[in-house]
Amino acid sequence: MSWELKNDRPIYIQLIEQIHFRIISGEYVSGSKLPSVRDLAAEASVNPNTMQKALSELEHSGLLVTNRTSGRFITEDQSMIQKMKLDLAKEQLENFLKQLKKLGFSDEEVKTFILESVR
Repeated sequence: MSWELKNDRPIYIQLIEQIHFRIISGEYVSGSKLPSVRDLAAEASVNPNTMQKALSELEHSGLLVTNRTSGRFITEDQSMIQKMKLDLAKEQLENFLKQLKKLGFSDEEVKTFILESVR
């Protein structure tokens, strides 16, 4: 998955979001070692200090764990990852439903549309 960074928001926030997504989607496997700050920064074409800031925030949230001698690892807390996955899915669903409302769909039309779409 490539890094998609835009100029409309701080880069470190976008890095946090993308690494977060990679963890909850399973691209970065629970318990696995994360590449080094320099490697990730080079891959994303950002300053290592910016990547360090993003990784520090992810550590603070508990998604990353640092072992001083071995580097950073993805948390092994599956319940945390699952909760974050469900929270993100709920947020996406809420945004989708808001867009349908803006398009003029009634509650009944939304329900019908969703039920027909999953068949």
